[in-house]
Amino acid sequence: MADDDPVVLHTLTLRHRIPDDWAADPWAEVRPLIDGADVLAEVRPDGRAPSCRYWTGQAATWPLTAAEEPRRIAIAEPTCTAGCCGALYVTVRREGDLVVWDSWENTGGTLAVPPPHRFDAARYEAELARAASDRAWEEPVDTVARLLGGILADSGWFARWGCVLTNVSPRRAEPGVPEELAHPEGVDVDFHHDRGPGEPPEAYAYALLTTRDHPAEEQARRLAARILADDPRRTAERRDL
Repeated sequence: MADDDPVVLHTLTLRHRIPDDWAADPWAEVRPLIDGADVLAEVRPDGRAPSCRYWTGQAATWPLTAAEEPRRIAIAEPTCTAGCCGALYVTVRREGDLVVWDSWENTGGTLAVPPPHRFDAARYEAELARAASDRAWEEPVDTVARLLGGILADSGWFARWGCVLTNVSPRRAEPGVPEELAHPEGVDVDFHHDRGPGEPPEAYAYALLTTRDHPAEEQARRLAARILADDPRRTAERRDL
């Protein structure tokens, strides 16, 4: 680009989407749209954007946050692993009042990668903040899982019993599976107990049921009260590692 050429600015929009195949990660992915076009669908239609699980905490940790130091980001990965089927990468950096996406790499596909894109930094950062706080996409099971996860993480209950909470996630109804054969909708809670040096940890899990007929906040409090009432190793199901 010549020095006197005008800078073409693009618009980033982030959209939450619950994948059709959510076995790898039941949480919604946060897909980037550039000028309204889903760039992942065009270049890596089999890829998933980073999960909304990574859009929590401080802004510096969000997947698409731009800094002066360039960051190479896996913007779309397969449901297996990037080492297996490749991924779509982009380098994100801040240049003054602009955010630049360039140096695209498609390590597991044959489609051409997008060209460089430039965004107004203020609008870009505002869209990241909006997406991080967006809850409109949630189904009741997502809200219960999010609230329950927060209650359990803040309680310190698992540490009291020498356990480590490893996962709280929604368990969705399985599309196309007869109701009598499908796993019921709910929340999965996983944790493990470290037994000491040289001993393998013990894995445990809760498979909790949720409903669409009661407020999510009420359900999260009720499920938390059940877990926090006793040593979780007594009330959870033992699992094989």
